[in-house]
Amino acid sequence: MFTIASKRVLNEQTTQMEIEAPLIAEKALPGQFIIFRIDEKGERVPLTIADTNVEKGTATIIFQAVGKSTACLAAMNEGDALLDFVGPLGTPTHLDGFKRVAVLGGGLGTAIAYPQAKYLHTHGCEVHSIVGFRNKELIILEDEVRAVSDQVFVMTDDGSNGNQGFVTAALEEQIKKGVEYDMVIAIGPLPMMRAVCNLTKPYAIKTIISMNSIMIDGTGMCGGCRLIVDGKVKFACVDGPDFDGHLVDFDAAMKRNAMYRNFEAKSLENHKCRLEGMNNA
Repeated sequence: MFTIASKRVLNEQTTQMEIEAPLIAEKALPGQFIIFRIDEKGERVPLTIADTNVEKGTATIIFQAVGKSTACLAAMNEGDALLDFVGPLGTPTHLDGFKRVAVLGGGLGTAIAYPQAKYLHTHGCEVHSIVGFRNKELIILEDEVRAVSDQVFVMTDDGSNGNQGFVTAALEEQIKKGVEYDMVIAIGPLPMMRAVCNLTKPYAIKTIISMNSIMIDGTGMCGGCRLIVDGKVKFACVDGPDFDGHLVDFDAAMKRNAMYRNFEAKSLENHKCRLEGMNNA
């Protein structure tokens, strides 16, 4: 069993948890993920490792309640325990040898971009972090990102934080100013990552994206995370989750990702209905 050491509600949609998992904390690297299972009847769900603390022996996960399993996880509290918490899985992000990197996070993707920025900063790289959210109420990890970045740009779609625009606008402004990046890392919704890749491709800037959002069982057996990279079939969980964004077929990935949206929504709605029935009994 894996005990929840701490729980923090970041906003109405997003929860952060530290899980006691000393072996994972010791070995995990940026870009890797875990698979959790709440109980014997629970489904296997992959989540990217947002941070680790070797001294405490904990691994941090940050997630939104988009389906039954994540809703059940969000309802758990400190001291509760998960049946399974397996990892670290996936190929770590290659981060060594770079001098200046732009790290972009869109929404919840900021939680996945943070460990990359932290690693780069710790290893002497100049880090420019650009993170974007729909509005200021949804901003997460701003203090943490600032602590590991040389420059930070926090964008909101509606401008409610005083800085309106998409992450691509801030990145393009830096590039046009003459800032040279060895690499761009973009993590967030598929349309956001595609827009970043479309921006960086004419400048021939190496751009890495994370396809963690299309993973399902995290082992490659379900085939749900198939994608086309450079004309070849890859699996996000076993071949990634990081890929060269300029080689990814985003149209195919977005179609596949949309296939499961209704199933997730239906599962979550059924779960809520059962809870309401139990409360009214």
